[in-house]
Amino acid sequence: MSLDVATPIAVVDLDRLESNLARWQEHCNRVGLASRPHVKTHKCVEIARRQVALGAAGVTCQTLYEAEVMVDAGIKDVLVPYNIVGGRKLERLALLLERATVRVTVDDPALLSGLGGAAADAGRELGILVDCDTGFGRTGVASPEDAADLAAAIARTPGLRFAGLLTYPSPPATREFFETASSLLERRGLPAETISAGGTPSMWRSEELWPVVTEYRVGTYAFHDRSTVAAGAATHDEVALTVAATVVSRREGRAILDAGSKALSSDRGPEEGFGLVLEAPSSTLERLNEEHGYLTLAGGDDLELGQQVRVVPNHVCVAVNLFQELVATRDGAVESYWPVERGR
Repeated sequence: MSLDVATPIAVVDLDRLESNLARWQEHCNRVGLASRPHVKTHKCVEIARRQVALGAAGVTCQTLYEAEVMVDAGIKDVLVPYNIVGGRKLERLALLLERATVRVTVDDPALLSGLGGAAADAGRELGILVDCDTGFGRTGVASPEDAADLAAAIARTPGLRFAGLLTYPSPPATREFFETASSLLERRGLPAETISAGGTPSMWRSEELWPVVTEYRVGTYAFHDRSTVAAGAATHDEVALTVAATVVSRREGRAILDAGSKALSSDRGPEEGFGLVLEAPSSTLERLNEEHGYLTLAGGDDLELGQQVRVVPNHVCVAVNLFQELVATRDGAVESYWPVERGR
């Protein structure tokens, strides 16, 4: 089935999107976790509003721009799990704090002075979560003892409030790390009001972290992609976003699509190729340049010149960021066009 759209373009199946959002919120309600979905996947106000309407406690934003967009849209509880560094960013944080409940993360006491200054400029208290590296080797303090020390430093800083602990993703050592850190914090009279974990690939195992973890952050779950399907978090029937592309050249054993690295990104996934072409599932999208995707056709897969196809991205977050809008469809018909907020 072809849509009457110019390709390449990001297409959202509304039935699948709504099912994905509702199923996750029902899971969180059942196991007692607060849901705080990550908007960096969809960068779309319409989808964020649906997540909050279903019961999300608020949203997670990876940039101040995303947070500003969400607050402008009426979502007044945002978490920015990112070290805010630099005068311009701190000025923007202060302006944002004047309008909404905002929390950020830190993994170094050197950041506290600047954040305290932003809180003073806003005339409001700023909640801070300690970013913890629970085994993945990203940002974050390296031990529960370091987490407790940083929490105490936050509590001593005027204008700041220790608001809890956070990690990403949620490797096996997460629960033990947080149990130890929580015990140390209790001894210091600094209980963590929120302990936040996250990651779509492990989302259906999140209840194993409760009640130590109180909040869970997911982003890719709204759409899913080849990576979350490979991780067992979804099936292909739950993938809600595909990139519509057109076969613009045909040769023996090969089809060239009008979707290249500027539509699908160059991210590699857990499986071969740069995306899964649903109309040629045995074939390999083996190479991309900026505007073209080179599909090596397998036996039994046949595409015609001018045929429209659907590509499941390896990493949907990056693919969405390459488009200005999402095409929202239902039963194969276009219902709406939703802006993608990509600003910096």
